[in-house]
Amino acid sequence: MNAKIISGIPLTNLNPTINKTSNYEQTNFAELLKGAIENVNAHQIISDRKTEAFAVGEKIDLHDVMITAQKASLTLETTVQIQKKVIEAYNEVMRMQI
Repeated sequence: MNAKIISGIPLTNLNPTINKTSNYEQTNFAELLKGAIENVNAHQIISDRKTEAFAVGEKIDLHDVMITAQKASLTLETTVQIQKKVIEAYNEVMRMQI
């Protein structure tokens, strides 16, 4: 038997189900992503509402508007950076040779 060997383990002994992701894990990951996007959206909505309230003359502190806007900006920037890292990691995995 001339099975190909990787790290001392013959390929014929590898379990093909190890590489498959369970439905539960996929659902959790999808829910995690959905929750993160909803969080970014919530920060953006709150920031927009406070900015509009300040613009129309409602009694709201300028520093509160600015802090909320900064939180929304940082949340969005962090999400974009995480997205870039995930895409880089995915591309790196796809370039790996088997």
